This record gives sequence, structure tokens and C-alpha cells, in this order.
Amino acid sequence: MTGKDEQRHASYEDRRVVERLVPAWLEETERHDGAAAREARSGWGRVSLSDRSAQDLAHWVTARVTDTAFNEDEGPYVEGSVRITPADKEAVHRWLTAQGHRI
Repeated sequence: MTGKDEQRHASYEDRRVVERLVPAWLEETERHDGAAAREARSGWGRVSLSDRSAQDLAHWVTARVTDTAFNEDEGPYVEGSVRITPADKEAVHRWLTAQGHRI
């Protein structure tokens, strides 16, 4: 695989991670801030998140990392409707950066 092919593959994989996590993020955002959720949902539908929504998604995915390889005695359990690994967080950050957002 060439560097360009690897980048395209990574972009596709990053997008798949984002598509898996965004519905959970939107659902949680709706419970806490309806206006922010409407703005984010609208941007997601156009595949053009606002800077505010992009920052919210970046912070949310960072705070919701659930698969940390810690056991119950070593670290906190983060409750959530989806499992999020550190690699998932990095994929979301890469995707947002590729969309022109500063993370």
C-alpha cells in the first residue's frame, strides 16, 4: 500500500468510527443542551460541523473513553451507550482535523 492508499484507508476507517460514535454524542447532547444538539445534528447532516460542534465532539469523545485497559481497581468506569477506545478518540480527532477543525 502506498502512503496515499494508507491515508485514504485511514480516512475511511476514521469516518466509520465517527459514524459509529456521533449518534451517541448527539443523543447525549440532546439531553443536556437542545440548541447545541440541533446545531450539531444540522451540521452532521450536511457533513459540515460548526467549530463549536467539532470542539464539543472532540471533548465528548475524550471524556468518554471507556476501554482504557484498566481493571475496576485501577481506574474509573465511564458509563456510556458505546464503547470508546483511545484509538477511537484519536480517529475522531484525526477526522475532525481532516475536516479543517483545530483540536
